[in-house]
Amino acid sequence: MQGWFRRAAAALAVLGFSMAAAAQSAYPNKPIKMVVPYPPGASTDAVARLVGQKVGEELGQPVVVDNKGGASGNIGSDFVAKAAPDGYTFLLATDATHTSNAHLFKNFPFDVLKDVTPITLAAKNILVLVAHPSFPPNNVRELIDYAKKNPGKVSYGSAGQGSPHHLSGAMLNQMAGIEMVHVPYKGGGPAATDVLGGQIPIIFSSYVTVAAQIQGGKLKVLGVTEKERYPGLPNVPTIAETLPGFEMSSWLGFFGPPNLPAPIVTRLHDSIVKALAAPDVAAKLDAAGLLVVGSTAQQFAAQQKADYEKRGTLIKAIGIQPE
Repeated sequence: MQGWFRRAAAALAVLGFSMAAAAQSAYPNKPIKMVVPYPPGASTDAVARLVGQKVGEELGQPVVVDNKGGASGNIGSDFVAKAAPDGYTFLLATDATHTSNAHLFKNFPFDVLKDVTPITLAAKNILVLVAHPSFPPNNVRELIDYAKKNPGKVSYGSAGQGSPHHLSGAMLNQMAGIEMVHVPYKGGGPAATDVLGGQIPIIFSSYVTVAAQIQGGKLKVLGVTEKERYPGLPNVPTIAETLPGFEMSSWLGFFGPPNLPAPIVTRLHDSIVKALAAPDVAAKLDAAGLLVVGSTAQQFAAQQKADYEKRGTLIKAIGIQPE
């Protein structure tokens, strides 16, 4: 009798495995939901719709963009962290939602490293350090020397407290041993307006926000925050060329719920990367100041973990208290 039960249990296990394998091999057989944790109209929304259309064509099922904004992206991100790992719900996330926010909010609703399945780092949002033309320094080395001679007298603007723009300035202070004063704005647009008007000498900004002003000679670029030079500004040095080890990446990437099966991760990854490489999508992302990456899932996981740890250390060092 015991032998019969063992054989029956083994048969059921095999049947269950076969059914699960069959479900994965048939994937997808219904519409897929791509959650965007910000309201319609944001840059993430535009990227989601561009990529989603191509992915839907590739997979043979519509990809429906679902905007779940609120709490700086935490609501939509938490929704996907708790979704079924069946491949029918995934997320377009940002460096804010999946690195910084965990250090900035009390009672954060999910574990950004454990409650996700990385799929691909889609693109990087290029950040630049720009100045009003009247500001004496013309490069990062001159800025450091100037700030050392004028401690506490150089102000830099950012898109807000805890933003990668803010943290770029904090890292520059820390690594260069200078004391620039942070001035937070409610978004990159107001910061750009004030640096154009000369109310503030320098800002860290997303390139797309200030590209026209740079090209028109109304602002000058002192450096790029990425580790490598940005192809769109090939003659502009990175800050790391003056301060080795400096890097602040702002990015967009795709995650699934935790425990997403490997075959589904591969299917989504390959479809998304193919969509990103499509000439019309790549051209539109480039025009938006985004550098297409399309990494492996493993590379994305490593980038996210490194940024999570780096930002946590920096946020603690500069005394930002979770709210």
